Amino acid sequence: MSTRNTLIQAAANLLDEGGEQAVTLRAVGHAAGVSHNAPYKHFTNRDALLAAVAAADLETLTTNFADIRGSEQAPKVKLLTAIGALIAFSRLRPSRYRLVFGAPTLAQKNPDLQACSSACLAEIMALVDECKCAKALPNAPTKSLASLLLAAMHGLVLLEAQGQLHAEKGLPTIEENMALLVSLFSR
Repeated sequence: MSTRNTLIQAAANLLDEGGEQAVTLRAVGHAAGVSHNAPYKHFTNRDALLAAVAAADLETLTTNFADIRGSEQAPKVKLLTAIGALIAFSRLRPSRYRLVFGAPTLAQKNPDLQACSSACLAEIMALVDECKCAKALPNAPTKSLASLLLAAMHGLVLLEAQGQLHAEKGLPTIEENMALLVSLFSR
């Protein structure tokens, strides 16, 4: 693994362990087992390193979505599986989820991150298109349907993260809510 990729992985691990405040270039160098100056040779600043972490996560999600899209499952199942992957990511890596989906200024300053975000969204929209062709979603603009689905999912993820969406209270899970939403759209 290259030094740059080692630094990105070290930063991702620090995010997982201590949140965004745990990620400093010096801490990343130490965690990667390189000199404290090494990160400065690969990243202009902390934001550039965080953008690289977000881009790596988006590339992984995009690959997962492409694999899901290439599967033999029904289009609606594929879409819910992809949404499920995003939900799982939010639960497994909450700090990285917030970085990927909650740092718009980071993306605005980084064209590579913008490109990764666009590629990821394109996979989601392709899944939505498949559902439209199979009559599992209405014949509405794809971008609108994808936006509504993602907004609902992100809102539910936020409610769960804030402790406001509990099964013990009799509330449905994010997955159950998203399945209901897709079913309502298909009526």
